[in-house]
Amino acid sequence: MKIASWNVNSLRVRLPHVLDWLAGEKPDVLALQETKVLDENFPLDEINAAGYEVIYSGQKTYNGVAILSKNKVEDSIITDIPGLDDPQRRILAATVDGVRILDLYVVNGQEVGSDKYEHKLHWLEKVREFIQSEVEQYPNYVVLGDFNIAPEDEDVHDPEKWKERILCSTPERAAFNDICSIGFKDTYRLFDQEPGKWSWWDYRAACFRRNIGLRIDLILASTPMAKICSSSIIDRDPRTWERPSDHAPVMATFNLNPQLTASRII
Repeated sequence: MKIASWNVNSLRVRLPHVLDWLAGEKPDVLALQETKVLDENFPLDEINAAGYEVIYSGQKTYNGVAILSKNKVEDSIITDIPGLDDPQRRILAATVDGVRILDLYVVNGQEVGSDKYEHKLHWLEKVREFIQSEVEQYPNYVVLGDFNIAPEDEDVHDPEKWKERILCSTPERAAFNDICSIGFKDTYRLFDQEPGKWSWWDYRAACFRRNIGLRIDLILASTPMAKICSSSIIDRDPRTWERPSDHAPVMATFNLNPQLTASRII
């Protein structure tokens, strides 16, 4: 089962990219962030024609999340987390093929110490509580999306420059680790990876060409899912396409039935 995530930074602009990528990679599930489209304007026909069911929670101009699936969503679609007062469309949960999928577009936080930063930490705490409440019911659980957090210094092109700045501050990383402590693994780090691999590059200052980026698009797997994860990649190729998103898609593969044979670092 291939499960992927992509912050497309406007589905209106990037729909041809999404359709091309679906045709080439054929993921079973693709979670999108920053769709930036109202539900009534979602390109449902085009997605269905590509062979995918889709659920979505949209918002004009900003935010917006969607889950595309080859198979039908099975139960319990969640668009708002209990106890979290947030009108922004950043959260979408559903079950596909027995796997619980939680698509997140985590609050950016703007600047360490700001009100938006404090909201980000509160938001992450409520997300952790929600996941904690679900894991017993859904042992096969995947949390993925744009986390707006680089988990470790190795996920940052220049750790000293980014030290204690937004996306890399100690409290943000602690909040991320609190989610992992429920029993989740960062699938990308289950495998030996080449250094200098990022999922986001600023549009400015030729950052992509100079490979100045961060790894902030993540796929976390519960313990049962981590044990059957056979690969986890960043596909930087779409970032080279005309009018690209500033994020690259990420994808993890899970062997739901056969025993895993690839070497993992668990």
